[in-house]
Amino acid sequence: MSNAYSKDLERWLPRLIAVWRASRGKGDGPEGRLTPQEVKEVGAGVKQLSLGLTRDRQLAGARYMDDPRLLGAYLLFYWPVSYAQARQVLGELPNRPRHVLDLGSGPGPVAFAAMDGGASEVTAADRSKPALALALKLATEAGEALATREWDPLKKNATLPDGQFDLVTMGHVVNELYGANDDALKPRAALLEAVLAKVKKGGSLLVMEPALRETSRNLLKVRDLLVERGYGIRAPCMYRGPCPALVKETDWCHAERAWPMPRVVEELARTAGFHKESLKMSYLVVAPKGEAWPEPPPGRVFRIVSESLEGKGRQRYIGCGPEGRVGLAMQERHRAEKNERFFHLQRGDVIDVTDLETKGDGFALGENAEVRMVAQAGRGVPPGPPKAPEAPAAPKAPEAPAAPVPPTKP
Repeated sequence: MSNAYSKDLERWLPRLIAVWRASRGKGDGPEGRLTPQEVKEVGAGVKQLSLGLTRDRQLAGARYMDDPRLLGAYLLFYWPVSYAQARQVLGELPNRPRHVLDLGSGPGPVAFAAMDGGASEVTAADRSKPALALALKLATEAGEALATREWDPLKKNATLPDGQFDLVTMGHVVNELYGANDDALKPRAALLEAVLAKVKKGGSLLVMEPALRETSRNLLKVRDLLVERGYGIRAPCMYRGPCPALVKETDWCHAERAWPMPRVVEELARTAGFHKESLKMSYLVVAPKGEAWPEPPPGRVFRIVSESLEGKGRQRYIGCGPEGRVGLAMQERHRAEKNERFFHLQRGDVIDVTDLETKGDGFALGENAEVRMVAQAGRGVPPGPPKAPEAPAAPKAPEAPAAPVPPTKP
């Protein structure tokens, strides 16, 4: 595994397996590995979770983590996935958080990702007592201090944990709240507003969701409600208006990162009968009320929001930046050292480009185009210089008094 967080995740895998075996009362087995029978058993649970959370969605919002078999499947498969997703997105924060609250934590993959990313005080909050118990056992295995708190947002008069935090995280939880239709959007946005009130100045709320079309579009709709109410988005958006990915019903926006899977995850994926060669998720990093959007870097800046759309004799992507969502294309014959990078971009990269010509639904990069990498996927975008305050309008000269009107002759 080549990612910066890979060694951290590798250290967690033996702990996950040990805690899972202990929870079943079966502590025997090879350290850091599952036996073939264990792979078969857990793989069946992974398949059921995948079906219920990403296909027929029957488990969305259900108390599946109170089921020992499904909680075990989550711990050994989805925990490493969520941990890796969180470490990717945490790399885009403008500041390293110290005090973190993880809402809807389950057994704590995002909480421990924040801890490994430098947080010193982390609280995991969830409605599932068995999930929180596993999180505490993992903390003991790792020799870390983790606070836990029961929290059920659907319970009447539910309250958030006390205190203010540098970062509040909500990993794959918002999509499961308040139902599946558009009626759920306003209560979701209201919940996020309440959560944002717990975020310190300069801090962030991180929301991660599955990369499905439905869940991704719903997150973007909630984003638009927050933007309407005056909230700024730290990442991934640089466009400040209504999300342009919502214009067409067939469009949505999600992140995808290359990820060499740990052996345990790969074995379970194969047993469950699906491929998971990359990390896919939708996410938002939201600033607390009253903080301005970060200024984009200077130039014509775009985040790549599609896979390579390579065609005959050209390279093409969809980009989204301060001027909106557009196609970006370059003919192979215009390829040169100063724009070679364009032919190797990844979804999530942020680039600055020159020599753009309007063409079709976007821009063509001309023969003199230059392409500069502003930030690779998973890295924070360096903000541009703050806008200079507008000079006050010059005071108007006082109007000369009107000349007296002579009296009318009789």
